[in-house]
Amino acid sequence: MTRSYDRQPLQIRPVTIEKGIAPHAQGSVLVSFGNTKVICAATVEDSVPRWMKEQNKSGGWITSEYSMLPYSTLTRKQRDSTRGRVDGRGTEIQRLIGRSLRAVVDLEKLGSRTLWVDCDVLQADGGTRTAAITGASVAVELAAAWLVAQGKTPSLAIKSRVAAVSVGVVNGDILVDLDYSEDKDASVDMNVVMTDSLDFVEVQGSGEENVFSSSQLDQMLSAAKSGISQLLEIQKSALA
Repeated sequence: MTRSYDRQPLQIRPVTIEKGIAPHAQGSVLVSFGNTKVICAATVEDSVPRWMKEQNKSGGWITSEYSMLPYSTLTRKQRDSTRGRVDGRGTEIQRLIGRSLRAVVDLEKLGSRTLWVDCDVLQADGGTRTAAITGASVAVELAAAWLVAQGKTPSLAIKSRVAAVSVGVVNGDILVDLDYSEDKDASVDMNVVMTDSLDFVEVQGSGEENVFSSSQLDQMLSAAKSGISQLLEIQKSALA
């Protein structure tokens, strides 16, 4: 099958990470996975959630918010405020982003403060959650560097970087970094989050009205590792 950008099965889309996109945030990027474009911004707040104070929990916290802007999809997507209820998919994704970032940030070193990470999808063509995680990791590292530069933390509160990619089975082929046209036809769909040591943070996978074998699972995880290795090099270049 012919893929977008004439890429091979294990090749990701063209990925760019543009820094400093939101000047009032302490760290921000515009990350593009092909035609999927997400702004990720990390803002420092010098306080922690009330539950941490009540439980006398030391260190800081990272929380994420994710939304798809109304014009990000082919047909206009209503805002949550207009619909009067929170989008369940968006809630699930922002929890995934938060978990992924907390796995690689030293919350004790962060100190008694909160990092708010906002991920806003400007344009959606598949893989918005994986693009958001990959971009948010860079935004958070920029914010952590700002904290060091301001003398608020003695050293970078980053244990490692994190990146994510989608992988799936489409017409019998295992493909990495699915765009929308591939994602809608996938018989198996998976999102994989890994650190820069290629350790797993989270794996989300399901058969779309189908099943998959343990052999296919192994192949998909190996394919995801290949895609994430490519993303980690792009993150490294962006932060150089």
